[in-house]
Amino acid sequence: MRSVLGVFWKDVRSELRTRYALNALIMFVVTTLSIILFSMAGETVGIDVLAGILWVVIFFSAMSGLSRTFVNEEERGTVMTLHLLTTPSAVFFGKLLVNLVLVLFLNVLIVVLYLLLINGFVVQSYDVFVLTLLLGSFGLASAATIIAAIVAKAHTKGTLYPVLSFPILLPLLMTVMNGTKLATAGASIAEAGGEFRILISYAVVVTSASYLLFDFVWKD
Repeated sequence: MRSVLGVFWKDVRSELRTRYALNALIMFVVTTLSIILFSMAGETVGIDVLAGILWVVIFFSAMSGLSRTFVNEEERGTVMTLHLLTTPSAVFFGKLLVNLVLVLFLNVLIVVLYLLLINGFVVQSYDVFVLTLLLGSFGLASAATIIAAIVAKAHTKGTLYPVLSFPILLPLLMTVMNGTKLATAGASIAEAGGEFRILISYAVVVTSASYLLFDFVWKD
């Protein structure tokens, strides 16, 4: 546990110094929401479409920042230091924790701005919406961590990350979109139980598979 927290705080301190991921995330969110707001001026957009747009913004915003988790280690030449000082499992869970914090920060920022700026988007069941957001964030962070580790070894890092991420995250995105639609329709937690079971199963499967695969990726 101490090694996991050591990796986590190392990345947090590094990010607070450079603010690369934070600046990229914030700029992408503000720019994207501004474009959406201007393009929908005076138009009536269905709540289903707005729920989909919300998660499209979250997906592409995450792609702009989360890929740096392992790329930074490769660029700074600190990979060998991590190999010597800690275990693969500590690196994996430390990076997962960093990505989870970034995704939660990102999602809270997007949702607050989305609720303030987009007139037609009204949430009726906040318990369903918050649970969907939390479970979706964990699934997104889990998938992003292992994909970032794989992409860090490639030459075309920026292009490859979203290309690999989309098919893996597609089941998650479809489920969170349905969960968000249910939240805007005023559904109860029991009525959204199917979506929650899928999200929990997705998070467990992806995290377990990523943990097993990471040892081979990290030692390659």
